[in-house]
Amino acid sequence: MVKTILFPSSYFSIRNVDEDLKTEYDSAIETSLFDIVLFSYDKWFNEDKLVLDQPISEPCEAIYRGWMMKPEKYADFYSQLNDKGIKLITSPSEYEHFHIFPNVYPEIVFYTAKMIVFPDGNNLDVEELKKTFKRFMIKDYVKSVKGTSFLKYFDESITQQAFDEQMEKFYNYRGNLYTRGICVKEYLSLKMYGDRTNEYRVFYMNGEAATISRNSEQGAYAPLPPQELIEKYKSLGSPYYRIDYAELDDGSWRILEAGDGQVSELSDDQDYYLYYRTLYHCFN
Repeated sequence: MVKTILFPSSYFSIRNVDEDLKTEYDSAIETSLFDIVLFSYDKWFNEDKLVLDQPISEPCEAIYRGWMMKPEKYADFYSQLNDKGIKLITSPSEYEHFHIFPNVYPEIVFYTAKMIVFPDGNNLDVEELKKTFKRFMIKDYVKSVKGTSFLKYFDESITQQAFDEQMEKFYNYRGNLYTRGICVKEYLSLKMYGDRTNEYRVFYMNGEAATISRNSEQGAYAPLPPQELIEKYKSLGSPYYRIDYAELDDGSWRILEAGDGQVSELSDDQDYYLYYRTLYHCFN
C-alpha cells in the first residue's frame, strides 16, 4: 500500500512545507488518507544531503510531489530514501524515461509534433532547420522557456545571426536547469476558443487515465480529447506520469508534452482534494 507522500520543505524551515506546494499539501492532509513526510529543501537541493522531518519507523512505499530533478539527482534521491526505509513508486529508470522527452517520443511519435534532437545542442544550422519545418520551437530535453522574451517559434524569416542571439538567450534562461541537449519541434497551430487554446492535462496512475483537467483556462464548453486517444497511452512504462493534449485548428488532437507525474504541476482547473483521493485509490 502507498500511504506516504513526500514533499519538499520550506527553504527556511523543515517543519513547514514549501510555500508553493502548500495547497497540495493541505489537500493531501484533508483527505486523511496519507502520512506526510517533508525533506529539507535547502539541504537537498543545495548540499545533496537528505534530511527528513521525522524518523521512519517502518519501511514504506511513497509518492514524491515536488520540484524537478535531473535524472542523476533523482537516482541519488531514490537511493538515499531507500536507505532510510522509503521506496518511491517510480524508479530512476522510469523517472528518466518520462522526464527526458526524447526517451518517450518514439512511443507517441504518431500523435505529437515532428521533432529533431541535437544531443550536443550547439551550432544549429537554421537554414537546414527551415528545410524541415515551416515553423519550429525550441526546448531542451525537458522544458521550453515559455513565458519569457525568448521567441515562441521561428519561421522562414529567421536569419542565422538572429537565431544564434535567441539561442544564447535560451541557454541563459535555462541556466543550470539546462538538461542534456536541444529538441527542435514543429510548431503546431492550436484551435482557439475566444483567446484560449483547448489543452488538457491527463495524469496516468497505475495503468489508468486517472484525472483529466482543463489546462489552458478554457471554458467548459470546449470539447474533451477523444477517449480512445487518452486510453491509447495508459501503459507507457511508468506507474505515474502525465500527458498534455491539445486540439489543433483543424479539430484533430495532438500530444504537446509528457512528463513524470511526481514533478508535474496540477492544472489550474484541477480539484486538488479529488486529485489526492484519486492518487490514493489508484495505488491501494
